[in-house]
Amino acid sequence: MGSKYTKRYTEEFKRDAIALVDSSGKTVTAVARELGISSESLRGWYRRAKADQGEGAPGELTSAEREELRRLRRENREQQQTIELLKKATAFFAKESDR
Repeated sequence: MGSKYTKRYTEEFKRDAIALVDSSGKTVTAVARELGISSESLRGWYRRAKADQGEGAPGELTSAEREELRRLRRENREQQQTIELLKKATAFFAKESDR
């Protein structure tokens, strides 16, 4: 089972850990073990850093693209809610005008 909380690491720590992977020639797992962190966390940070540098896998989103996608999805959800509200209001006022 996992812990009850998620440990947060500073951006500086993440950058240093990624740099250590690049400069040491060690695997992500070995560096993570040395630093006492999850290898999956370090692997995710490393992938994101490479994508942001344009060295990611084909089709992988950069941090900026991921943030824009998140913003657009939120905006889309809000617009869908507005549309549903307007449909209900239209139906209500159409019934009222028939009276």
